[in-house]
Amino acid sequence: MKSSLFRILCRVLVVTIFALPFHGAKAGMIGTDQAVGTAAAQADRTLVLNTLSRSDVANQLQAQGVDPEAAKARVAAMTDAEAHALASQIQTAPAGADTSGWVVAAVLALVLWFLYTYR
Repeated sequence: MKSSLFRILCRVLVVTIFALPFHGAKAGMIGTDQAVGTAAAQADRTLVLNTLSRSDVANQLQAQGVDPEAAKARVAAMTDAEAHALASQIQTAPAGADTSGWVVAAVLALVLWFLYTYR
């Protein structure tokens, strides 16, 4: 009796294994670029959020009619590419003025020319 019950159970299990859909789970190693990309995306998002947390930026946002908390919520909803683009713009923005190096060089050359001619 034990043997016949064991055989029936084995046959049912074999049929069940072949009859059920087989959704193979995919497991694998993640690459370094994916791991670094996730960390870089988080760092970019943190940079943007830290910039929005500054008091001068918050005051400018309120002056423009934007709630700083709503801006932070929008940053949280950004894709990684959008957060990276915004963070790179923040990092490369001029710090004090909207002038280029050519303007500074031209002013310096003009001052030197005046010093040379009127001395």
